[in-house]
Amino acid sequence: QAEEGIRARSPSRGLGDVYKRQANETELLFADQFKSDQSVLNLLRADYTFLNSRLARHYGIDNVYGNHFRKVALKDSRRHGLFGHGSILTVTSYPNRTSPVLRGKWVLENILGAPPPPPPPDVPSLEEENRDSPSTVRERLERHRANPVCASCHARMDPLGFALENFDAVGRWREVDGGVKIDASARLLDGARIEGPVEFREALLGRQEEFVTTVTEKLLTYALGRGVSYGDASYIRTIVRDAAMFEYKWSSLLTGIVKSVPFQMRRVTQS
Repeated sequence: QAEEGIRARSPSRGLGDVYKRQANETELLFADQFKSDQSVLNLLRADYTFLNSRLARHYGIDNVYGNHFRKVALKDSRRHGLFGHGSILTVTSYPNRTSPVLRGKWVLENILGAPPPPPPPDVPSLEEENRDSPSTVRERLERHRANPVCASCHARMDPLGFALENFDAVGRWREVDGGVKIDASARLLDGARIEGPVEFREALLGRQEEFVTTVTEKLLTYALGRGVSYGDASYIRTIVRDAAMFEYKWSSLLTGIVKSVPFQMRRVTQS
């Protein structure tokens, strides 16, 4: 779905080729961590990735040669984990600019398991920059949040996206946007102040149980062939609690799901 989305939004074949390599990077990281039974927390903090020469050049990483993907240690901690992956950063951007809103929404949905409500009808979209508009995405969003109808949800989403603003719309690192130095600082709802992807990652790891719960819900959804319901909540908490004793390894989550009542009592549809 992500690949279809980027194709639909971008007519550039070159960008499509870049995204294919980025998607391959993320798939290889998932496969490696799953096969080696690492902690699911390493999805956020992995200090390595999988690159070929073209993707490494795209990221500004030296000494990677050849077209085949191989495991590469990351010296730059800003690239650690999924938030350094172009696949995530590209699919949460527009073709011509980044979107702190889309990135923040993605984090709420896929990392913290707390999706925001859909926007109310007739709310105007973020104005594209013109002569009378501020020059940065942050400033345009601040004007957008001046609308009280928009403010409550954007207060949750925008700070999460601002922390990743140094990554451009296709996942390359940058220091300026439109000639203006990027401000990647943000204040979270709990009052914590963060700046940039490293502090952002540490803040999320400080809420690791929320992330593991989200992963467990998605795994259980796949295992059951249905969405999780309120009645599944206690079983999910038990799976996460028991997995903590094993540092949230993939095997501990999968074992907990297989042993859970929802999985063992699931109904099989007769054909």
